[in-house]
Amino acid sequence: MFDLKVINSVLEQLEQERGIPREKALEAIEAALATAYKKEYGERGQIIKAEFNPQNGEVRFSQVKVVMDKNIATEDKEEFEEILTARREDDGGDERPTKELFNPEHHIWIEDAKKVKKDVEIGEELTFPLETKGEFGRIASQTAKQVIIQKIREAEKISVLKEYGEQEGEIISGTVQRIERGSVFIDVGKATGILSYEDQIPGERFSQGERVRAFLYKVEESPRGVFLRLSRTNPKFLEKLFEMEVPEISAGIVVVKNIAREAGSRSKIAVVSKDEHIDPVGSMVGQRGVRVSTVMSELGGEKVDIIEWSEDPKKFVEDALSPAKVIEVEVEEGENKAVALVTEDQQSLAIGRGGQNVRLAAKLTGWKIDVRSTKGENLAEADVSGKTEIKEQEI
Repeated sequence: MFDLKVINSVLEQLEQERGIPREKALEAIEAALATAYKKEYGERGQIIKAEFNPQNGEVRFSQVKVVMDKNIATEDKEEFEEILTARREDDGGDERPTKELFNPEHHIWIEDAKKVKKDVEIGEELTFPLETKGEFGRIASQTAKQVIIQKIREAEKISVLKEYGEQEGEIISGTVQRIERGSVFIDVGKATGILSYEDQIPGERFSQGERVRAFLYKVEESPRGVFLRLSRTNPKFLEKLFEMEVPEISAGIVVVKNIAREAGSRSKIAVVSKDEHIDPVGSMVGQRGVRVSTVMSELGGEKVDIIEWSEDPKKFVEDALSPAKVIEVEVEEGENKAVALVTEDQQSLAIGRGGQNVRLAAKLTGWKIDVRSTKGENLAEADVSGKTEIKEQEI
């Protein structure tokens, strides 16, 4: 007799703490009971099914048999294979799993099946009650335990995949578990997050037990469990941080159009407002700069330039080159190229250290940008891939 209080308590605990649905846990128990029954009392080739009632502890065992037709199955293996080969050729060579030879413990001829159920069809499964057994040997019990553990692990993995699959593309947080070969392993609850070296902001240092936030960009299933691929360098991480700080983004009033980012150093983000009465840049910055400061603090002081997106490529390129003041922007539509003219005192700002400012502007706008002086000198070039060439020494 089963201790129903214990079983129901375990079912409730699995559902609440591990997210395993009650029906999945019951499936594991039934599969284990069926395995134990077959191990102790079953015959080779039998398919045993168990039905467990958690309300009264009653267990019913049955044998499952598949309905077969003598015209497509035979006890003669060679003839059987010939029939299968001919059928595959008739079906255009379709690859199909080889059907089993007739086994009286596994199959039932359709003629006999119709005596049990008149409208039975080939391939249908029929169940036949078996004598209930309550005592199982040590080996059978151990096998049942292994089945339960395996089934619960499978159910738990499905539950975790579903839970974190729904969070893919969002920011999640956890505590640093360990650091191995540059990768940071983060405990996020029911799974482990991996922050690889490439996904870490340059210069960041982590310690065990430290709380970390990161962008979940991929959920991976492996034999060792479910692993979450995290990033703090992904441009989407910056967008989601602003979404958490700026209610106008959550409400859909302010929209992030594009982001160009060099993690840990500088980013440019283009935004637009769907409401002409709402200033998109002001919304992002916040009163006294509190919103953008909060985001920059999370990113270790990374500078963030916020630009208002424009359909006019001249204005968009001009604003993207801020904080530099551009005199004029000329665009060559066919080549998707823009030429920005700047005065001598604005050259270093327009180009940026190592060409960073013009490089980020090109990535943000999707235009190849040439920075030229008012004297016509070609100072720097940057394309959308980030390739930058500085022609003249920055001042």
